[in-house]
Amino acid sequence: RPASPPESRSLSAPLSSPTSSPRTKPPAALHPEPPSRGGDAVAGVLLLRRAGPPQHRSAPYSSLPSGPRGREFEAYHCGVVCAAGGTKYATTAETLTQREPDSMLAAMFSGRHTLPQHPTTGAVFVDRDGKHFRHILNWLRDGAIPTLSESEYHQLLREAEYYQLLGLADYINEKLALKKTDNSCEAELTRKDVIKCIQAQKIRFRGLNLSGLDLSKLDLSEVDFSYACIERTNFSCANLHKAKFRLVEAAHSTFEQANLHECELTGANLQEAVLDRANVQSANLQDACLMGCSFIETDVRSAHLQNANLTGADLNGANLEGANLKGAKLSGANLQGANLQRAYLREVDLRETDLTGAKLGGANLLGAIR
Repeated sequence: RPASPPESRSLSAPLSSPTSSPRTKPPAALHPEPPSRGGDAVAGVLLLRRAGPPQHRSAPYSSLPSGPRGREFEAYHCGVVCAAGGTKYATTAETLTQREPDSMLAAMFSGRHTLPQHPTTGAVFVDRDGKHFRHILNWLRDGAIPTLSESEYHQLLREAEYYQLLGLADYINEKLALKKTDNSCEAELTRKDVIKCIQAQKIRFRGLNLSGLDLSKLDLSEVDFSYACIERTNFSCANLHKAKFRLVEAAHSTFEQANLHECELTGANLQEAVLDRANVQSANLQDACLMGCSFIETDVRSAHLQNANLTGADLNGANLEGANLKGAKLSGANLQGANLQRAYLREVDLRETDLTGAKLGGANLLGAIR
């Protein structure tokens, strides 16, 4: 059995004075209670142990008032051992109060209330299942929880709502919403299904979800993808001649070296898509979102790009000869070495566009801002 800590000495009293007034011993140090052999661990029990003089920036331990109110202040600074679901966790009252100051746990261990405790063990009983208490503690310590299944997220959400941990509840709701979004982005067809479909005379994938599929090197000419979701889909080296992509969601998709000659892409969302070295000649990209797209060395001759948003797009070395860019947004676009001969750039703002080495011979720049 460990010896009791030595009595503290007052700095104002003589060290050898035998008649000095009796001194109060500091409380025993915090020690986790050894596992019970009788199986008395109860889910949801918080065991509060008195600790020694805390090293804290607030008032010294000796200045704490005596009696019940003093024990409340003492509880704020001392350690806490939580027994949940048969497993004990060591933490501090500060952990339970800092991250979620408006929660039930923060109110319990704030020092403002006298907690009902077991007369011998000092346990504070909370009538809840302690299965997810470790996740709650990790959230209060680090502001993070591990990846869980959807059912586990729902169970933890109920615990967060009970303890009034609003930040944790919001975090879980965001995770659940993200899971729903991820599930909604799953493709409705496989590559094999698509190959079977394209053997028919007239092919339509209107409004289907084909996100994430590998459709590279397939002959998809004249296929109707209008209104479809094809985000992160791979069309590399595919033949898409005269295919229809009207109002599709194709962000982050790849069309590298694909044949998009005379394609219909009106109003399509191709944000951050890759079209490097593709053939986009005479394609219709009016009102399309092409922000952050890569058109490196792409053939965009005679393409229709009226009112297209090319903000931050990379058209390094692209061939835009005869392309119609009236009203297009080119802020931050890279057109280094691009061929813009006979291109229609009327009323286009080119002030933040890099035109280093670009060829502008015969281009219509009437009303353009440079």
